[in-house]
Amino acid sequence: MRKKVFQLLVDNTSGVLSRISGLFSRRGYNIESITAGVTADPRYTRITIVASGDDEILDQIEKQVAKLVDVRDIKELEPDNSVYRELALVKVRTNSEQRQGVISVADIFRAKIIDVASDSLIVELTGNQAKIDAFLNLLEGYEILELARTGIAGLGRGTENVTYL
Repeated sequence: MRKKVFQLLVDNTSGVLSRISGLFSRRGYNIESITAGVTADPRYTRITIVASGDDEILDQIEKQVAKLVDVRDIKELEPDNSVYRELALVKVRTNSEQRQGVISVADIFRAKIIDVASDSLIVELTGNQAKIDAFLNLLEGYEILELARTGIAGLGRGTENVTYL
């Protein structure tokens, strides 16, 4: 099993995300993460999907998604030619003695402390999945109260593969 990152450019219409995710569930394909947002042109939405499976399944996913009416373009974002980022918000229980330790770990990862309460901190971290996983591993001695991860958003490097509609 391996992972593949697909970038879709789709019509910005109601139900488009539901139709795409429905295709995955009907066929039994696994979605590792999915993000969606409007592009610079409000008629289109960019969707980034991370899917896992063997080569045959991943090729089948690409072909099936490309057939959907709302899909204008689909391409694989290859790791060497793309930039991936994910956002994580982490709420950590801290007392006055632990607070500086969490802040120090956050500083190492260039994370931001975005909320401080008497018994917790919320840390915002942006980076690739490996960076976020490494940060979470270093927080192992602390109690993570809540965790929210956005999933991968990505773009290809350079201008060769830009899709103009």
